Amino acid sequence: MGYGLMLVDVQRNMLEGATAIPGADAFRAALGALLEAARDEGVPIVHVANDGGPGEPDEPGTAGWEFVFAPEPGEPVVRKDDPDTFLSNPALADVLHAMGVDTLVVAGLQSERCVQATALGALERGFAVVVPSGAHATFDGGAPAAEVIAQVTLELDAAGVEVVELDEVIFR
Repeated sequence: MGYGLMLVDVQRNMLEGATAIPGADAFRAALGALLEAARDEGVPIVHVANDGGPGEPDEPGTAGWEFVFAPEPGEPVVRKDDPDTFLSNPALADVLHAMGVDTLVVAGLQSERCVQATALGALERGFAVVVPSGAHATFDGGAPAAEVIAQVTLELDAAGVEVVELDEVIFR
């Protein structure tokens, strides 16, 4: 099984300052540990940047649009303007398959938007998909963030995504 890690929208506007998600510091540390584990095992890592519109916190080129974790050489960076990373990047699935990835670990922001859409998009393109609990998050909104995350976790599980605890992710 060839693993890959996709970090979805891990951008400064959602993890720093007044626009940060609840529990941003702990979430950032969890993602950092996941990223370090993937790098230690040499698995392919894809960084995904959301491109917001003019004046939005994730407008390309602004401080909020920048990645929290700098990609290392050889780690592909893709941009998107659709919640499903694969819709914005039609060749991405083929690139990942060519890199030997058949199981994709998807982590990042926001649970109910881009993480969920990207995980389901990966399933549609033939990947086994793992979404670690504690490695996706969102904002408080119509419901508290914790409730939204729990609901998304149930929906992903029902769709065939493997949901595991963060400390159960092993990239080998």
